[in-house]
Amino acid sequence: MAIVGFVALLGASIYDHHLVSVSEQSYFNMILLDNYSSWFNVLVTGCGLFYVLIFHKNIAAVGKNEAEYFALLFFIMCGVYLISSFSSLLILFLGLEILSIPQYILAGSDKENIKSNEASLKYFLMGSFSTGILLMGITLLYGATGSFDVLSDKFAMQFVSKEGMNALSFIGIMLLVISFGFKVSAAPMHFWTPDVYDGTPTAFTPFMATIVKVSAFLGFIKLFHYSFGNINDAWQVTIAVMIALTLLVGNITAVYQQSVKRMMAYSSIAQAGFMLFSIFAFNTTSWRGLMLYSVVYTLASFGVFAAIIKMKDQTFEGFNGLAKRQPVLAATTAICLFSLAGIPLTGGFFAKYFLLSATIEQGKMIGLVIFAVLMAAISVYYYFKVIISMYFKEGDAEMLQTPSPIENALYILNAAIIIVLGVLPGLVLLHQ
Repeated sequence: MAIVGFVALLGASIYDHHLVSVSEQSYFNMILLDNYSSWFNVLVTGCGLFYVLIFHKNIAAVGKNEAEYFALLFFIMCGVYLISSFSSLLILFLGLEILSIPQYILAGSDKENIKSNEASLKYFLMGSFSTGILLMGITLLYGATGSFDVLSDKFAMQFVSKEGMNALSFIGIMLLVISFGFKVSAAPMHFWTPDVYDGTPTAFTPFMATIVKVSAFLGFIKLFHYSFGNINDAWQVTIAVMIALTLLVGNITAVYQQSVKRMMAYSSIAQAGFMLFSIFAFNTTSWRGLMLYSVVYTLASFGVFAAIIKMKDQTFEGFNGLAKRQPVLAATTAICLFSLAGIPLTGGFFAKYFLLSATIEQGKMIGLVIFAVLMAAISVYYYFKVIISMYFKEGDAEMLQTPSPIENALYILNAAIIIVLGVLPGLVLLHQ
């Protein structure tokens, strides 16, 4: 039923995208479905379908509430659609909450595992805290502008220039930056991420680390580019500092991890650092880069977590000799790791290229781009540790489950899409 639901949702999203010719506000000026939003919905729903196809057996094995898990995934997708299509700060808030609350439940769905309970509690507390900050930011912006509609004349008049902006609106913007920083696990608001991703049942971690994160990024870029574009000098420095900290913390701490799952948690922080370039760079290339990055990062993470969830030992040593035992799984995992590292001929290379190019086009803080390239080089070390374990170290690679022929076919398809996007990235950018 979940697969049929995602197929129907994908078909409706494609139909909606073809209907969108111009950006029009609807539902009392609370919804704005434009070309970027509708195409993002198509991409993220396609990724959601792929997630269910790959992990549905693992989702069912988490506990006794199989149907409820899938229902919660669809609630999250409802939040995704609201975030991608908001034009009112109230809809943005509702979207983020509908996105977040099911995750708190999924994180603690393995009730007999203390790490899962701990992950759920930490996620709930940090999520509630960031929601409070978001609401305070929205309140201050409403006080400064007299409107929740980010496209209204009242809103626009307050943000015509940096000089005309008052302290109330500036503090409101900074509170929104902090709140979104929590949602996308950007440093220094990242500290909940490793424990939550590590403690959450592995069947749900890839969904939380990818589809949920990239959806929050779309809300982030839509709000700041549509509403605060004229005063980008007021908040770009803050975003630049967040980028540098996120890349540094994510990559350096990932190097020292012993668990591949926990390494992927820190890796997701580092990947968020790259996606923050889409917010920093105020141009069309940044939107295109975020679309490509969303798809490539999501599919590559699915491929790696598909291997992690099969392993009895999730440390790097547990992957020793996997290539001999499961050559298809090892090869597809290696391709996904290449993509996450940004190696040419994979989609990850062009995803990073677009976002860094967007910053270079803007002509600001080129040193930040150089720093990002250095951090990407560091990421090669910990991604390749898994590949070295699979191909060049002797071991047994004990597995909890052996991939079925259908699963192997899905892994191959996933890896093939990543390679195709590494050669023809325009397939994702085609309709923008």
